[in-house]
Amino acid sequence: MTINIFATGTSRGIGRAIIERFAGEDVRIIGHRSADPDDVTVTADLTDPTAPRRIWEQALEQLDGRIDVLVNNAGIFEAVSIDAPDAAWTEAWNRTMQINLTASAELCRLAVLHFRRHGGGRIINIASRAAYRGDSPAHWHYAASKAGMVAMTKTIARGYGTENILAFAVCPGFTMTGMAEEYLASRGGDKLLADIPLGRVADPAEVAETVKFLALDAPPSMTGAVIDVNGASYVR
Repeated sequence: MTINIFATGTSRGIGRAIIERFAGEDVRIIGHRSADPDDVTVTADLTDPTAPRRIWEQALEQLDGRIDVLVNNAGIFEAVSIDAPDAAWTEAWNRTMQINLTASAELCRLAVLHFRRHGGGRIINIASRAAYRGDSPAHWHYAASKAGMVAMTKTIARGYGTENILAFAVCPGFTMTGMAEEYLASRGGDKLLADIPLGRVADPAEVAETVKFLALDAPPSMTGAVIDVNGASYVR
C-alpha cells in the first residue's frame, strides 16, 4: 500500500531534503511552506493560530482522505538578547513557541485523531540537540520549544502505542541549512566545528535519511525513540 505523508517546512534545508529523499519510494508526500502553493505543497504562515487545521485539511484532501505519516519539521531559529526590551523578548518567545511547538502540537493532535480512525500511523517530530544540551544565551526560546517537542513525542508514544500510533523525534545538531550557516558565521565557524567530534556539521540529507527510516522501516517497538544526528557533539 502506498504510504501518504504530510511534512511541514519543506521549502528549504532539512524539509527540502526530506521531499527529495522520498522520491522514488512508494509514497505520496505533500509538503508545506509559507507561500506559493503548488500541486504538492500547501501554504500557511504558522504564526496564524488557524493555520495547522487549515493545512492539515488541505493535505488530507490532496491525499484522498488519508495521511499515514506526519513530519513536523517547520521551525524558526531567531536570536533575542535578554537585554532586549520586555515586549520584544516576550514577542520573540511567543513567536518561536507558536511556530516550533504549538503548531506542531496541534498537528500532532489532528494526526492522532485521524490515525485512531484509520488503524494507526506515525509521527516524526524534528526537534534539536538543544532540547537536551540547551543553546546560546540568545536562544532560550528555541531550546525550550525543542525540549517541548521531545516531551510531547514521548507522551504520544506512551499514550497511544496500543492503538498503533507511533511517535519518534529526531534531534539534529548543527545542520548546513540557511539558519545554521548564518549562526556558524556569527559565532566563529571554526571554533564551533571544533566542538563536533565528527569534524563537520550534518548534511540535511543525513537527517532526511533518518526520517525516511522512521517513516517506513523503523520497527514499532522503537516508538518513543529520540534519534540524535549531531556528530557526537552531544552524547546522552
